[in-house]
Amino acid sequence: MTMRVGVPKVGAMDPELRNSPVAEELDEESDTVRLQVPGEVLCWFNGQPYAHGACVQSGSQVLMCRDGVWVDIGSADPRNP
Repeated sequence: MTMRVGVPKVGAMDPELRNSPVAEELDEESDTVRLQVPGEVLCWFNGQPYAHGACVQSGSQVLMCRDGVWVDIGSADPRNP
């Protein structure tokens, strides 16, 4: 994964705030995770809403919003994809 310019760095999830579930990109259980948020079009990270297709950097990982679920799409470090 290449470094994405303009991807907001959001830090770690705060369990006290609203957050959408996270799934691995190729996780067999990702469909089960999506069932937790049926019909959701936004993802939430620490109380902030993000549109479908938006990316954020949480620690060393880049997450993409897909249908209300954050999907781990890889490392934010271009030297360690």
